[in-house]
Amino acid sequence: MGQELNINQGISFEQLAQNIIIIDNSLRDMAVKAINRAATLRNWIIGGYIVEYEQNGSDRAKYGDGLLKKLEERIAQKGMSVTSFQYSRLFYRSYPQMISLITSNYATLPHNLPIAENYATVSHNSNEYMTSAETVVSHLSFSHIRELLTIDDPLVRYFYETECIQGTWGVRELRRQITSNLHIRIGLSVDKMKAIALANSKTEKQNTALQIRDPYTFEFLGLKPTDVMYESDMENALVSHLQEFLLEMGKGFCFEARQKRIIIDDEYYFADLVFYNRMLHCNVIAELKNDEFHHEYIGQLNAYVSYYAENEMQPGDNPPIGILLCTHKGKKMVEYALGAIDNQLFVSTYQLQLPNREQLEQFIKDECQNHSTK
Repeated sequence: MGQELNINQGISFEQLAQNIIIIDNSLRDMAVKAINRAATLRNWIIGGYIVEYEQNGSDRAKYGDGLLKKLEERIAQKGMSVTSFQYSRLFYRSYPQMISLITSNYATLPHNLPIAENYATVSHNSNEYMTSAETVVSHLSFSHIRELLTIDDPLVRYFYETECIQGTWGVRELRRQITSNLHIRIGLSVDKMKAIALANSKTEKQNTALQIRDPYTFEFLGLKPTDVMYESDMENALVSHLQEFLLEMGKGFCFEARQKRIIIDDEYYFADLVFYNRMLHCNVIAELKNDEFHHEYIGQLNAYVSYYAENEMQPGDNPPIGILLCTHKGKKMVEYALGAIDNQLFVSTYQLQLPNREQLEQFIKDECQNHSTK
């Protein structure tokens, strides 16, 4: 007979359930950390290759300032973009301590790495304000690191690294603390420990679900955002039904994308649903918020509409439009964002072809009622 797990006999059903929950959570955390670790090390090595090529490449003059764009076109692989190359290069230059983790177990190193050769000197001179490589890859995703790379001062960056790790901040929380100058607020506070404790008491904590949904995790594993969305999420179910609802209504709706990734100012955003309407000859972006109407939602939707107008319109297309739906009763349950459309004739045509507000409001009411009775 095969060897069996040595588990104490006589456990209760509740103990059985708790044991399964504990091992599931534990091994999921291990898997996420392994993915984050691999993606982080990959990006550092990529940065090293780029820096080395820029300094010693045999044909570097041929590509010059267009090197990263040429790389993006040549590699043509998800996640390999000009922006990602820029961050990888900066990561390599800003975190020389990562060399301590790069061995033949991970990847073949570029020859004559300039930072690798000088690591001992860099480490000796600034080790007091340098988070260890092992700590970085164990506690921070590359999305965290990308936020930290916006800080030029190594000492300030070290402060945020330390507080982020100790406070288990999510990426959005780290960004919020950086943009609100936490280090200055702490520096001006008389009781600094109390100020830190107060800041951490209101923070958004990192968890495994958030780490799984990290954009760099999607790219590294070749996933789409919807691949890791939980089917039990009410908002996810509502988006699924909204997609079906708009398609069933006809009027020229053709489905294009769900959770469409948009990059604005090097930040990742995800539009819930994107359609192309054959009758209107334009894109239609639908956003659904599991909340009452807030003015910032229309601002976000307008940003998506403007992005599509600038980057996705093809010859013969009309300007894109957006539809915002809110699930709770508020000032508005449905809002149309018509972008930069000035011609009232077009506005009237759009409103004739789109689902009217009453239909969309009824859809929201029915869906919310269905979910509330489950």
